[in-house]
Amino acid sequence: MFAVVRTGGKQYRVAPGDKIVVEKLEGNAGDRVTLGEVLLAGEGSSLKSTDGLTVAAEIVAQAKADKVTVFKKRRRHNYRRKKGHRQNHTILKIVAIGDQKEQKSAPKTEKAPKAAASDKDQPKPKVTPDEGSGDITGKPTPNPAPNSDEAAGAEKPAKKASGKKSAGGDEATSAGSTENAAPAKAAAKKAPKAK
Repeated sequence: MFAVVRTGGKQYRVAPGDKIVVEKLEGNAGDRVTLGEVLLAGEGSSLKSTDGLTVAAEIVAQAKADKVTVFKKRRRHNYRRKKGHRQNHTILKIVAIGDQKEQKSAPKTEKAPKAAASDKDQPKPKVTPDEGSGDITGKPTPNPAPNSDEAAGAEKPAKKASGKKSAGGDEATSAGSTENAAPAKAAAKKAPKAK
């Protein structure tokens, strides 16, 4: 069964066993409160009458929300105000809706068959460094960046001819050639200033 209740100016859809955070209510942790303003109630797809229906809840804790920063500024008037605010709220656990109470989980009487327990007894396969942790299937791809300069030089393409036009008027290379471009400047590291 579910119900829609209003408290603190907000509406909440609740069912027995749910925990909700509402605006601050009076009481200490462990106290019972009754939410009397039930707007809607039903079970499944059918609705029920809300006449005299109440929702019983137990206070789990009195807490505060995360801090909200309030910053005010009026430009060109040297006006700045900064404040923080933490809203008080109450954490509720819904115990019952009307006469329907929270269902306790029944103790399990059936035990799992022993065949399933034998899966735990089987040893796990050893993991080699190539396979990784074993959580992800498949092997990792090799490192695309070569470790030595010889391997790096072998993968570079041969230099293309200059970008100048030949006697026949055809361009020997693509327009994107950077052979005649100015060398890139290395970023100079700045020394920290002495104090």
